[in-house]
Amino acid sequence: MAIVHHWTGLEAKALRSALRLSVRAFADRLGLSTTTISNWERLLAATKPRPDTQAILDTVLARADAAVHLRFETSLSESGGPPGEAGRRVTPAGPRAWEYETWTDDLDRAVVALSRQSFAFADSLLNRWLTRFEPAELDDKGLYLFARSTALLGDLQRDQGSLLGPFSAHHSYARARSVFTQLDIPRRVAQLDLSLAVVAEMSGKLQTAARRYENLAVDDRLALRDRARARLWVGTSLSKDGDHVYATRVMTVAVREFEDLAEPDDWSVAHQKLALARRGAGDLTGALQFIDIARSSGTADSPMQRVRLDTAHGHILLSDEATRDDGLVVLDQAAEVAAQYQLVHQLRSIGGIKAMSQGPAGPRPR
Repeated sequence: MAIVHHWTGLEAKALRSALRLSVRAFADRLGLSTTTISNWERLLAATKPRPDTQAILDTVLARADAAVHLRFETSLSESGGPPGEAGRRVTPAGPRAWEYETWTDDLDRAVVALSRQSFAFADSLLNRWLTRFEPAELDDKGLYLFARSTALLGDLQRDQGSLLGPFSAHHSYARARSVFTQLDIPRRVAQLDLSLAVVAEMSGKLQTAARRYENLAVDDRLALRDRARARLWVGTSLSKDGDHVYATRVMTVAVREFEDLAEPDDWSVAHQKLALARRGAGDLTGALQFIDIARSSGTADSPMQRVRLDTAHGHILLSDEATRDDGLVVLDQAAEVAAQYQLVHQLRSIGGIKAMSQGPAGPRPR
């Protein structure tokens, strides 16, 4: 059943229509004048009934049968509000109860779409809400959904390789972090700090990223899994910066933590990172051992993860003259999948690896 948190003239008109009452009959039902009802219907979302009248409207709606509720919700769903300046449509002030539920469902769908790299669909799910409401018109529940949507938009932009600038992962993560700070939700703020550190790493700011990861690896605001991921990414940054031995030690601790947490996918990813660290240290036998564990133990149903695994595998094979041709084949296959799913950052990484394949060490994929 529909619940209205803040009545405006728009909702009041929809209720009158759902009850199938004339303006005069509706006014009599509420104990108000017909002039008041007429003003509501003229101003719609631009006017709000008094608090005592809002309580009366709550009661009338609560006592209505299911057919009235259905007509009420249908009327509101079809209404974009009255024309405003320059033909702009004026929307109701803030989402209603069923919109919160739909918004939450769309966020769940966006998470699934992102895991499958269905970027266009995920973008449409997120932006239908981010462009519909301004933070100033939202209550705490709406702000929470707005911040989650913005953070997921950051994930989308990061996966597509848009890292810095006004329409980038960094911008979206920073905006989401600001809203979660306003809501005083420390765990979400720390998670956004972790995401911002990932962007720093992917942008080549390896020492900055490593310092942030080190702090977050012992940050009590984060869950144990997120702290283990931060520790793993400390190792990733160190390895990319050439400190392969210490990176291996840090990553090995993260592997044990993922074992204790029974997180097989993270455990697999950790072995992928270990493989690249061992490759950087010149231990190709160990690198091949770790990448085989990663390829056989983790789920690779995500195009992103398939590309990451194949890129790491190809990078290692390319490091040995005896397996160089095999490495090029694996990298070409990874590039095809990356191009198909518009994984721009991975494409750049693959191109960099191939371009520098004659050197002792090239760029490493995330």
